[in-house]
Amino acid sequence: MSATDKRKQSLYFPETMLQEIQKEAARLDRSLSWIVQRCVKIGLSDIRKLPSVNDIPDSGEDEAAAS
Repeated sequence: MSATDKRKQSLYFPETMLQEIQKEAARLDRSLSWIVQRCVKIGLSDIRKLPSVNDIPDSGEDEAAAS
């Protein structure tokens, strides 16, 4: 994907989170999109530390392991 690729994507945020993003956008005189992109860029390393769905055992596996 090139650096100038500008595909649109709809994102839905809880009202309180959207208000926080809007406040920061106004404070920094930036667009909502810019704020969200920076948040992802800054937080992506932390997000990558979260376990994936495949890393979390099913409840059935826990019971079988306990037997």
